[in-house]
Amino acid sequence: MSKLTHFDGQGQAHMVDVAAKQATHRVAVATGRIEMQPATLALIESGTAKKGDVLGIARIAGIQAAKKTSDLIPLCHPLALTRVAVAFAVSENGPPQVSCTATVETVGPTGVEMEALAAVQIALLTIYDMCKAVDRGMRITDVRVLEKHGGKSGSYVAD
Repeated sequence: MSKLTHFDGQGQAHMVDVAAKQATHRVAVATGRIEMQPATLALIESGTAKKGDVLGIARIAGIQAAKKTSDLIPLCHPLALTRVAVAFAVSENGPPQVSCTATVETVGPTGVEMEALAAVQIALLTIYDMCKAVDRGMRITDVRVLEKHGGKSGSYVAD
């Protein structure tokens, strides 16, 4: 197992120096879901939630989160993102739920996994915020990186 890169030789937290790293096309895809009551899902699908278009607003929140990740995670580099896509899928199989997938891309010296994860988390939190008046028991779960490509370490695809 390799060492943690966000600590220097004295064990102090620091931002990793990426100046010598080659700029490559980098892509990360993350996913997660929010489980809810059937009536909450019906409200989202009908578009009649009191606060408006739940999934449309959550999509914009996810995109904004990807762009602001370095403001939220102290040791993340600010990146010039070339693409952020946030998509939702509704399912009534098992617990009623909305799944979110975020794809983030850049051309740069460091990856975009954190930006993809931030997009998913904030999109799902936005769904929670917009629907909490009718369902405080919603549960955000299974947030993870599905894949990443680019850079020296190459590709990763989750099982």
